[in-house]
Amino acid sequence: MRETKLPDPLDSEVGPSPGFEQTRWTLVRQAAGLDSPESREALEALCRAYWFPIYAFIRRQGHSPHDAQDLTQEFFTRLLASNSIARADQRLGKFRTFLLGALKHFLADERRKAGAWKRGGGMEFVSFQEAEAEERYQLEPVDDRTPDKVFDQRWTVVLLEAAATRLQKEFSDGGKARQFEALKRFLIEEGAEATYAEAGAELNHSAQAIAVAVHRMRRRFRQLVRSAIADTVATPDEVDEEYRNLFS
Repeated sequence: MRETKLPDPLDSEVGPSPGFEQTRWTLVRQAAGLDSPESREALEALCRAYWFPIYAFIRRQGHSPHDAQDLTQEFFTRLLASNSIARADQRLGKFRTFLLGALKHFLADERRKAGAWKRGGGMEFVSFQEAEAEERYQLEPVDDRTPDKVFDQRWTVVLLEAAATRLQKEFSDGGKARQFEALKRFLIEEGAEATYAEAGAELNHSAQAIAVAVHRMRRRFRQLVRSAIADTVATPDEVDEEYRNLFS
């Protein structure tokens, strides 16, 4: 009996293999101080993508949900208006490091000013609902983690979510949305033969064919995780370092 294989394009790689080209963070650092539209757009995109670690850090500092939302909005508004990225330490290429340092400085400044003026001026930079933000925050385990640790862990989750979203879109664009839904549970956890068989029955393929497809999907997922990391660091070496730390 001939082995049943997943037909093309499922047997092929999903999406292009990303290389370390000029990342958004690299572009921002190179353009810092030049007030270029490209640098501002890059920074805005990164801020919108990684707002939740900021919100979680502020909530961990004891601020109410409403105040944390206001402070998150105000932080990003000032970050963009001040062009503070031009003063960032060139030896610290990680966007995460820069962002957390800027946030701590901002919160210390806010404490000194004690709300001398209305935060944000009514401007909404990060588009999110307070209820959504707080629902995500309430999913955090109740423990004694420091705000810095919460920030790092939320940063990790956001990177993984960004990679998973890109992977889902690649499958969907390739007409393989059904396959992604059936196999996405294997992205992180190892699949036993029985579960591969269950997925195979759902997709009308053998467990062995599913195992091959899962292997390729995981490989593409790792590539996309590295690509998401590359958006927030300045050199290829830092991608390797961040990737190792992510799964340590």
